[in-house]
Amino acid sequence: MTSFRAPIPLTVRPGPPLRGRFSPPGDKSITHRAYLMGLLADGESTVEGPNPGADCEATLSCCARVGARVARTPEAVRIGGSVPRITEPESVLECGNSGTTLRLMSGILAAQPWLAVLSGDASLNRRPVARVIEPLRRMGARLHARGGDRFPPLVVQGGALTPITYALPVASAQVASCVLLAGLHAAGRTAVELPGQARDHTERMLGAFGVEVVIAPRPGLGPRLEVQGPARLRAARLRVPGDFSAAAFFLAAAAATPGAEVTATSVGLNPTRTGLLDVLEAMGAGVSRTPRGEQAGEPVGEVTVTGPDHLDAFAVPPEWLPRLVDEVPAWTIAALAARGTSLLSGAAELRVKESDRLAVLARQLGALGGTVREHADGLEIEGGRRLRGGTVSAANDHRIAMALVLLGLRARAPVTVDDAASIATSYPGFRDALAALGGEVVDPRAGGGA
Repeated sequence: MTSFRAPIPLTVRPGPPLRGRFSPPGDKSITHRAYLMGLLADGESTVEGPNPGADCEATLSCCARVGARVARTPEAVRIGGSVPRITEPESVLECGNSGTTLRLMSGILAAQPWLAVLSGDASLNRRPVARVIEPLRRMGARLHARGGDRFPPLVVQGGALTPITYALPVASAQVASCVLLAGLHAAGRTAVELPGQARDHTERMLGAFGVEVVIAPRPGLGPRLEVQGPARLRAARLRVPGDFSAAAFFLAAAAATPGAEVTATSVGLNPTRTGLLDVLEAMGAGVSRTPRGEQAGEPVGEVTVTGPDHLDAFAVPPEWLPRLVDEVPAWTIAALAARGTSLLSGAAELRVKESDRLAVLARQLGALGGTVREHADGLEIEGGRRLRGGTVSAANDHRIAMALVLLGLRARAPVTVDDAASIATSYPGFRDALAALGGEVVDPRAGGGA
């Protein structure tokens, strides 16, 4: 059975600049990986401060379905790993809307001597899976998918794997992680070569679970990553940093508003994820970073963004895209406020996310009165004018929903997102955080501000 969310509208009125401090939820990407490695580890792992959203819940559910012992406390999730072997699920493994769950889980299932089926909701079942099928087949697993091996459901018939050296066609952290997780079960050295930089959470976390990843830099390219299998993970206790991708929406809204000042606390500062901060600085926003050590092998700290008198348009270099690929919807908040024309290119990957983000953003920003031109691999936005407000749809995409909601802060009239339920995918506390920072959130039940 696939997931279903009833439409829940969310309305924000124009109001004063956002001000204050907030703690974003635990990082979604890191939480996924912590659960999956806990599944594979020898002993009981503890994941403190995990992301509470629906995507990570899908991963945790899949782990439990193949034998992990799961226990919860208010602050943590404990996972007893399925050593020496995970167990065959009795029915389809439901991944909800989570591409990370499906792609990373496929790498683990490829090494198991039985058949499993990974499926998701209508959105996930339209997202491509050929990129994980190819390397896993080369390692010896048998995989099949709908539409000529293009779309889920994904059938995985696993077995003994052979190590490979695999050059990724695109710098995808999910595909690299899939191959590395499969390589943990192959007898020999599995290598992944990235054509450019990608987020490195899997490499960092494998170290926390006792598995060395050899990282070889390559001039002008992404790194070569190697794992030696078979490898046995040991249980770990770790705290998940705050999710920069969730914090990005409030930080971009602060940059777009003169007089705003917002601080994200205990947030991940992994340099493969924080490209949006460089963009906001280039546009003229005040950005300060205060390191506070490490959590789960990841740098953490505080980030404060202040809104200047005005932002200036900026053309984002294509090579920056891997470091802000999830933050493009947040970038549009700043681009619409900036004087001049901002340009984003090299982002064709956004067409196969939870929605076709380039098309949906262009259409919905235009419906609010923005001047947005859609290109094959990016967007061109003319900024400097206030939007007119209105009712828009986020195409059930949580990141687009958050961006559209925050645009209501600076519009001439309220903005209503008619399908804001998707925000719970990654940030269940988003509405309360916005209200605490001074956002004029309309409560549909009372008809007034929250």
